[in-house]
Amino acid sequence: MSADLLELTLVEIGEQRNSPQQFDLAVFVTRHAYLPLPMLDASLREFRWKNAGMLLYDVVEASTTIRATRSRLAKTASIAGLLSGSAPGEISLVIAYLSGELPQGKIGIGYSLAYDVDPDPAESPTLTIEVVDEAFTALAGVAGPGSQAARRSRLTGLMASATGPEQAFIRALILGELRQGASTGIMEEAIARAADVPVGLVRKAAMVSSDLAAVGRRALADGAAGLSEFTLELFSPLQPMLAQSAADVPAAFEKTGPAAVEYKIDGARIQVHRAADTIRVYTRNLRDITEWIPEVVEAVAALEVDSTILDGEAIALDGAGRPRPFQVTMSRFGRQLEVDRIRHEVPLVGLFFDCLHLDGRDLIDEPASVRAAALAGVAGDGLLAPRLEPADPADAQAFFDRALADGHEGVVVKALDAPYEAGRRGSGWIKVKPVHTLDLVVLGVEWGSGRRQGWLSNLHLGARDPAGGFVMLGKTFKGLTDELLAWQTERFLALETHREGHIVFVRPEQVVEIAFDGVQQSSKYPG
Repeated sequence: MSADLLELTLVEIGEQRNSPQQFDLAVFVTRHAYLPLPMLDASLREFRWKNAGMLLYDVVEASTTIRATRSRLAKTASIAGLLSGSAPGEISLVIAYLSGELPQGKIGIGYSLAYDVDPDPAESPTLTIEVVDEAFTALAGVAGPGSQAARRSRLTGLMASATGPEQAFIRALILGELRQGASTGIMEEAIARAADVPVGLVRKAAMVSSDLAAVGRRALADGAAGLSEFTLELFSPLQPMLAQSAADVPAAFEKTGPAAVEYKIDGARIQVHRAADTIRVYTRNLRDITEWIPEVVEAVAALEVDSTILDGEAIALDGAGRPRPFQVTMSRFGRQLEVDRIRHEVPLVGLFFDCLHLDGRDLIDEPASVRAAALAGVAGDGLLAPRLEPADPADAQAFFDRALADGHEGVVVKALDAPYEAGRRGSGWIKVKPVHTLDLVVLGVEWGSGRRQGWLSNLHLGARDPAGGFVMLGKTFKGLTDELLAWQTERFLALETHREGHIVFVRPEQVVEIAFDGVQQSSKYPG
């Protein structure tokens, strides 16, 4: 069948959507999707969507549009349009890819392999998002002897079938660097627009389910009625509420109004679910770690409740009740640990600061004052993060100073009337930590991806060691405007000494001032 005849047949059957001819042609296109056919016209791509599956090309185009505009409405409209044209089985992938996430999580491919695999790009787009998803699943399943060679082979096959823009998109997606401005809020608005439902329903469903892809599928399939079925469930963990930042305590209170002040605990965020004698503990990434911290489980088991969901931190304290270094707390979390032994070497304490459910009553929509009272009613002082409802600003400042003196990071100021905004950096919580600065030298810079593609972005920062050389302390990419990215790309290319993969190493001549609120030991950065 010639390309011209194929185009003619497509036009002819466009008005006969239920005809046998359409089915036959759909089979033809599905079986021969990789022929060099002129199928990139918008109407023909729509045909491909409905018969062979949505092309990755269309997701990449939407990503490019989203990245290129600062308009929230334009971003929302672009995503909503793509969702509206998605088949039910494609909705989750569209949401995940435009959110910059792989449904499979980490698939064993790092920077070196991702950039080393660089075959000639395909001349025209043929990959569907379902084929790409299958390839990612296959990559994630590679293990055992020869796994690195197998990953290289599979990744090469995938990249060879992708166009240049698709290759860049796949690489950024794998490495978690697809920064395109499609925030969770924008994605929720796009789902609401595509499904013609109130955005509040989408947000509430996403909050209690922690699964935006599932919410998107249900919204487009069943509308508002389907979204109403998402409710808070025990042993289905929520994304934790996060805090915004303020420079000092008075600035935090300006944002919150009447508020309580709590110690900011620098431990491992935990969410504990209990129903009768069953208790499970989850991390901020929703991973079940119940078996790793039995002392926290035992403490919650002693509470006089039938059911509850508690939000808090697990932390290692010294004999004086001061926090041990963060790395000590985190040493408790690992699959190969002998828990019975290490729990005595590094005992953990659960310090809780919120209660989301208590004895059959969901509390996430209740004001913080009500949730705090519920928590205080079931947990003793030894399980509560220190908290104060100050009578005046001086009391709040004194509480902040005491938190620092006790070895903690700072405080969190919490509006008394704020609901629990799961998965959000809500305005009802404002963290205050002391800020320090250092003058550091730039040792290298990484090429950016996503919105920063084509610019030098991540700065490798170092300081002098006792021998007079330089040692790397860490890296950062925050606070860089487009103007600064353009300037530093020109500047650091002029200082270039050599390259390794996507890293440009430079002469140590450019000094920068870095603001930070804490320092942690790291095995990755020797400084």
